[in-house]
Parts: sequence; structure tokens; C-alpha cells
Amino acid sequence: MMSKSNYEIMIREYREADGKETAELFYNTVHIVNAKDYTKEQLAVWANAQIDRNKWNQSFQKHYSIVAMIDDIIVGFGDIDQTGYLDRLYVHSNYQRKGIATAICNELEAVVQEDIVTQASLTAKAFFEKRGYVVMKAQEVVREGISLTNYIMIKKR
Repeated sequence: MMSKSNYEIMIREYREADGKETAELFYNTVHIVNAKDYTKEQLAVWANAQIDRNKWNQSFQKHYSIVAMIDDIIVGFGDIDQTGYLDRLYVHSNYQRKGIATAICNELEAVVQEDIVTQASLTAKAFFEKRGYVVMKAQEVVREGISLTNYIMIKKR
């Protein structure tokens, strides 16, 4: 593993050409990083290997969407909409705890003036709490008949 000081994180806007790499990062991150908090069945319905890349790209293009890069490799990504809904925040499993999610969040939070709301996984809850987000409520999201727990969290401005 690299130490924090051995690389520079570059943040740039998401491009349609990033679709394949971000979809793979999403799938792998969910199935590796979130495996400690969710069952295999839950992971399978959360991150399906058959991501519709057209819908994926369209959803990023509707939001302010960014990628974090190290040495021309996408190591994380995130997006937020105009209302302050932080939709996605994922960091490659090999680059966890290196400040990448923080860098992405800093950029996303800076583009909206409103309170920021997200749906945080069990895995991400502590990260968001450290950033000043507060749990509004726990909820069960049902996908393909499988229930997943997450938290609606808000950061007041």
C-alpha cells in the first residue's frame, strides 16, 4: 500500500469515456469493501455485474460528477445534484483510507449551498459522521426482494 504522501490525487469532471472504468470500480468496491457489512445476496442486488452503461452515463451527466485519479487511474468517483443530494461516493478497494473520499466530498460539497443529503451504507456511515453528517433515519431499501439497511444522513449548512 502507498502512503498518503507518495501520490497526488487529481480531481476532474466525469466524462462519458469514464463509464466502463467507474462501473467496474463501483462493482468491485461494493463486493470487496462492503462485504464486511452486507451478505453476498445483498451485494449482488446492490451492484449487479450487468450495469446499463447508458443509464449509468446519463445519471452522471444529470449531476455534478467527478472522478479522482492517481497516475491516470480512476481511484474514486462521486456525484451530487443541484438540490444537494450526494448520490454516489466510491473509492477503489486498493485506495481506501488515503484521503480520496475526503477530496471527492470536499469538491462535491463546495458546489452546492443547500443542506446536503445522502443515503449512506453501513460501511460509509462513520465516514459521513466524521464530516458532520447526522443520521435522520435508518431505512430498509428493497431490491429484487432483498432488503439492505442504509441511513439517510444530512449535513446542515
